[in-house]
Amino acid sequence: MDGNKVLLTEAEKTRYNRQIILPGWGEEGQRKIKQATVFIAGAGGLGSPVAIYLAAAGIGCLRICDCGEPELSNLNRQILHTDEDLGKKKVDSAKETLSKINPHVDIISLPEKIARENIAQLVANSQIMLDCLDNFETRYILNEYAVKTGLPFIHAGVYGMSGQITFIHSPETPCLQCIFPQMPPPEIFPVVGATPGVIGSLEALEALKYLVGQGTCLEKRLLIWEGDIGRFEAIAIEKSVSCPVCGKQE
Repeated sequence: MDGNKVLLTEAEKTRYNRQIILPGWGEEGQRKIKQATVFIAGAGGLGSPVAIYLAAAGIGCLRICDCGEPELSNLNRQILHTDEDLGKKKVDSAKETLSKINPHVDIISLPEKIARENIAQLVANSQIMLDCLDNFETRYILNEYAVKTGLPFIHAGVYGMSGQITFIHSPETPCLQCIFPQMPPPEIFPVVGATPGVIGSLEALEALKYLVGQGTCLEKRLLIWEGDIGRFEAIAIEKSVSCPVCGKQE
């Protein structure tokens, strides 16, 4: 990405000043963000803080995909949506909220179910994919596409007051199915709203670090947050030679 081809307005320099002055970020880093396109799979508990912080940071384009509608039971954690949005498409509600947070970000609403047949069309020209989902069936589809294309893929998940996150970039890192070879059964799981707030914020930060080219992403590490006892733990993860998705990569 050549950030020098994108200019920052004086208003943008002021708006993003507190991150521009970060050592190693600068106006060049902000220009990279401005021209970036990010694919967000899910506009719920994780997708809400992810989209909010990426929009606030000045990402050029957010492609947000979700086929659902906000429900009353979502509102303890899905902070993109309010009571007024019940019955709308989540992606439309998300676009309305994010446009108020930062009207300079291009929000592309994709009210579709992710499938192997349409994943390439949905992701389009994105530089990175973010997993803000609540089921492994769709996560596996994203993972397969990430391995096939070499596109960076941030996985995250939450349960109760706990969460996990890792940065996947094939073929250098383990893929999602290396880490979770078996698909957990679907369930309606408990979650405290602040938990996806914590993990979603980390997802957004990982994406920004990658796009700017600063810091060290969570490659080959699974970061686990145990919110009930207030502890982070990073676990080393390795590729599985028997992985049906990436095991045959050179």
